[in-house]
Amino acid sequence: MIKVGCCGFPTSMKKYFENFNLVELNSTFYQYPRTETVQGWREKAPKNFEFTVKTHQDVSHKSKMKVEEVSLKAFEQMKQICKILNSKILLIQTPGSFGPDRLTDAEQFFKRVNHGNVVLVWETRGPAWEKTETHKRLGQVLEALNVTHVTDPFKVMPAYTGEISYFRLHGLGKQMYYYQYSDGELRKLKELIAAYEDKDTYVLFNNLSMFEDAMRFMNYLSKGSFPTITGSVGLASAREIAQKVRYPISRSMLIKRVGWRLVELEDGRQVRFETVLANLPSTTYQNVEELLGHVRY
Repeated sequence: MIKVGCCGFPTSMKKYFENFNLVELNSTFYQYPRTETVQGWREKAPKNFEFTVKTHQDVSHKSKMKVEEVSLKAFEQMKQICKILNSKILLIQTPGSFGPDRLTDAEQFFKRVNHGNVVLVWETRGPAWEKTETHKRLGQVLEALNVTHVTDPFKVMPAYTGEISYFRLHGLGKQMYYYQYSDGELRKLKELIAAYEDKDTYVLFNNLSMFEDAMRFMNYLSKGSFPTITGSVGLASAREIAQKVRYPISRSMLIKRVGWRLVELEDGRQVRFETVLANLPSTTYQNVEELLGHVRY
């Protein structure tokens, strides 16, 4: 079963609960919420709504997965949050600076902590983890620990998955998070995770258009089709994107802020707005109408 959601709430909780049955709680990475706050989240959510919890950075970034008082205390606090939310999955995401040379530290940490009924999943970051021998060794360690490896499937497949599989999508652009997935890429996503559909498979979008992309992916899974991104095509589609910024604005700033978004053309193609903007004069535009007056497809 494929479960789809977002990393954090990209909109109001009320709107989110109306559209999704799953969220990855990210605020716990930055601060320890009060018990009353966590209870409030659970009470606001529908009964069948599922939270997964991201572990505080004290474990992954401050202690760097070493077995010490700070990391162990933080882990216990995360477990308590999971208990209140009735969450069965606890995510640990280590930074790119946490390389394969620290695998032993992670192994010892996972052996030391008592995770109880919580399923542990670990996202490694950085190309060093993707090397063949390292990836193989990581899989052996995680299988022995029964800890699921979390990856972005467009970049690398997990070294090991236990009773669940867990994927986080950060975008494919030059700058992390600044991305919108095309229909073709979402079709490819379904193909990439197809081998894991015999277990609960979590797909969490973590890009700037996560709400829209997750909704479109769910629509594709249930109906086999995609809703339009902007609700229009051609120049009208470009207008929907161009209206998202404040004017006056330069072409270079337009590319930086909204160039990653997709424009839908009359022939059904989807192109990055930066492709459209690349052919425009390099000047400062005073308003949307002036900008669109230069747009050619």
